[in-house]
Amino acid sequence: MADWIGWLATSIFASSYFCKQAVTLRWVQALAAVVWISYGFLIGAPPVIVANLVVASLAAISAWRGRPQQSMRKMSGESRIED
Repeated sequence: MADWIGWLATSIFASSYFCKQAVTLRWVQALAAVVWISYGFLIGAPPVIVANLVVASLAAISAWRGRPQQSMRKMSGESRIED
């Protein structure tokens, strides 16, 4: 069972590379990190849990902060390539 959750987390994370918008990419990566956290609990691996808590938090904060900026650029007609 744990292996399947690990493979699911891997596939979610890998799918984030197909996201065209940075905000979407970050939300998908945050979701993958949450699944990795579940995997970490199942296998009893604190480093996996802690590392992915950090990743999930940073991805969610980054996505949350990026959303209003993205909306403002669309409203102003401004376009910019995000990293």
